[in-house]
Amino acid sequence: MTIKEIRALSPEELDQKLAELKQRRFELKRQAAVGQLEHPDDLHFVRKDIAKVETVKRERELQIKAPESK
Repeated sequence: MTIKEIRALSPEELDQKLAELKQRRFELKRQAAVGQLEHPDDLHFVRKDIAKVETVKRERELQIKAPESK
């Protein structure tokens, strides 16, 4: 997901997306532990998406305006 897509989500959708991403991370970590992870990069991308969602939630909490893209 791009940061623009995440910023377009409502607060409820952000919470739902965060829960989905955390569940996905759990599944990927479980697969990695038992050696069934086909694409190790997936775990990296899910962690990045979780960070993006949490960043947007925090920006909204602090009422910080998103920087304008050029």
